[in-house]
Amino acid sequence: MPELNDKQIADFFHRSYTAVDGLWFMKAEEKYGFDAALDLDDEVWKVFPKVQARALKDMTRMTFGLEALRECFTAKLAVEGFQFDVENLNDGFRVRISHCPWHDAMVKSGREALSGKVGARICGTEYSVWAVEFGSGIRFERKSEICTGAERCVLEFAQ
Repeated sequence: MPELNDKQIADFFHRSYTAVDGLWFMKAEEKYGFDAALDLDDEVWKVFPKVQARALKDMTRMTFGLEALRECFTAKLAVEGFQFDVENLNDGFRVRISHCPWHDAMVKSGREALSGKVGARICGTEYSVWAVEFGSGIRFERKSEICTGAERCVLEFAQ
């Protein structure tokens, strides 16, 4: 059995994770149609961010509030291959994403025309769940999206 280093192992799991997400969506789409597959995907993304957030909270020992959200959410983005910067706001923070691996995957698979529909639905669900996981008073607002033609995705989290 070949020995894999930590980077190779992480890369293997990252590729597997992104591939299985796309494969299950395409199989659901084949069987039920695009809109039904998107509805199912939305249901998954109402739960999966809770799993991710809770795992990162446990790993970082940060559990509540905007600072914990900022640390855990940006860790998630970095691990998934996003390119972004973060700006402090008076009552929260803004994340400006310049490169989205999920949009890139849609483009690479020839489904760029659907990326905006998927992103508008799934990112809104996912990032709202992230906000709630760190405090019921934390709000999420999406200001722009790469998948709908903007130069950057702009996400704001505020108290």
